[in-house]
Formats: sequence, C-alpha cells, structure tokens
Amino acid sequence: MARIVYSMLTSLDGYIARSNDDIGLPVPEAELHQHFNDMMRQASAVLAGRRMYGTMRFWDSPDRETGATQVERDFAHAWRETPKIVFSTTLRQVGLNARLVDGDAQDAVRSLKARTDGLVILGGADLAASLARAGLIHEYRLYMHPVVLGGGKPYFQSGLSLALTPVGTQSLPQGVTLLRYAPAG
Repeated sequence: MARIVYSMLTSLDGYIARSNDDIGLPVPEAELHQHFNDMMRQASAVLAGRRMYGTMRFWDSPDRETGATQVERDFAHAWRETPKIVFSTTLRQVGLNARLVDGDAQDAVRSLKARTDGLVILGGADLAASLARAGLIHEYRLYMHPVVLGGGKPYFQSGLSLALTPVGTQSLPQGVTLLRYAPAG
C-alpha cells in the first residue's frame, strides 16, 4: 500500500509561498537539493494540484539542464522518471510521464493507494487539505526555513483542523529543520 507524504518547504511562520507568483523561500543549495533528489528517487509517484504542477514543470524539459549544476540535473532526471498524477479541472493536458485527473481527488488517491507500493509525494496546499480531510495522508513533512514571509500561501489551509503526533526531526543544510508528523490515533 502506498504511503502518502505531504512534503513542502515552509517559512517559520508557516507559508510555502509569499504569493502565487513569488515563492519567497531561499533556493535549495547543493546539499539540501540532494536531500530532495534522494526523496524523489525513492518516490513511486508524485501527486500535485494545478499550481504546484505548473511550478514543477520547470524540470520537464532537458533544455533546462543547460547551465544547471549536477545536483539540479540529477533532480530533473528523477522528476522526469517519476510518474505524476495531476489534479485539475482546468488543465486540458499535462506533460511527460504525467496523468491528468479531473474527477474526485479523494477517490483517485484511494485507488492509487490500493494499487501502489512505496512513497508517494504530495505537493500543494489545496490538494493536501482535501486529502487530509479524508484521512489519506500518512505523514506531514515541514521543511522549515529560517525565514519569515509575513503572509502568503500557508502550508496548512485555513480552517483545516488536525491532531498530529511528532515522528521525528532532522537538521538539514541552510539552517532548515525537517519536522515530521503523523495523524494522531
């Protein structure tokens, strides 16, 4: 059975983006980037909403590798090799190694969990809130950057109420602290 992990970089005040157009968080340097490369290589699939997928499509094109560092090229390869499921009612097509789902995300994820083994990475706050309400997320990974954005898109959607249990912490490069939580009970 798949293990769904909601994983995002976040500011100390809980925001994953300052606005829809400006991420606002420091770009991962080589050592931190390698951590994400390793996680992507372990993933059986990636789940993303429209906005998160649009941001990550940056890695789809081999042309993006021109001038990229080795760690960035490695991530691009891992991204392209990992199957992606994109949830959107407005997109009409998706890119390489991606499948578009415009129906019920919760039903699609339940089906995926039943027929997939291993780590499934979930990105995007709105999709995560929907799946959290349905009890479909196994773990929450907050990569806390030592910055304060003062507002923007929160990691946890407003109005979402969850009881969580700490399952671990890890100090990472760039002053990032990984906080890991599982649903309580």
